Amino acid sequence: MRKFLSLPQEKQNRIVNAAMTLFGEVGYKKAYISEIAFASRISKALVFHYFGSKKDLYSYLVYNTGKIVMTEAQEARDTANKDFFDRAIITINFRLSIKQRYPAMNLFMESVFNEEEQEVASDVERLLAIATDMHSKVELTSEEASLLKDGIDPIHVVDLIEKYAEGVVNSWNSSTSVDDTMKEVTACINMLKRNLCK
Repeated sequence: MRKFLSLPQEKQNRIVNAAMTLFGEVGYKKAYISEIAFASRISKALVFHYFGSKKDLYSYLVYNTGKIVMTEAQEARDTANKDFFDRAIITINFRLSIKQRYPAMNLFMESVFNEEEQEVASDVERLLAIATDMHSKVELTSEEASLLKDGIDPIHVVDLIEKYAEGVVNSWNSSTSVDDTMKEVTACINMLKRNLCK
């Protein structure tokens, strides 16, 4: 693993994205190292040299994905003094930056959550636990809920923002810069804030 981590970041990203894409498309069992190597533009032997085995590569991807998800959760906690709408903007920006670096991460995560291969069951459980913990952190505080206009359900506001964030991240592609997208996101969320809060 040390040898992989000493590679230039661009090459690491290329290998990680190729592996995430293949595992995401066909699952653990049907993914072949030779196909990952081909998509990464390296030899099959180098994949084994860097990771040791297909399971170790998969475990690394799950670990790395979990680490990124935890970073997102930590960043949300670090912005606790900001209001819900500002936290939503920060979270969307973080997710877009990750998608820019790892375009296949969402596909990979979805595949992991549906993976049934026993050989990687513990990896799947680990990522599920991290994702569940992070998801439970996305909420309006009672103080923030009290700032909403009368008759507006805080649960619906959270649901609306989560669906908006998911839509932005899923529809984003590299033909638009993250900065340009975030200008639009910020304007939309600030409009929601003006219309939903007292």
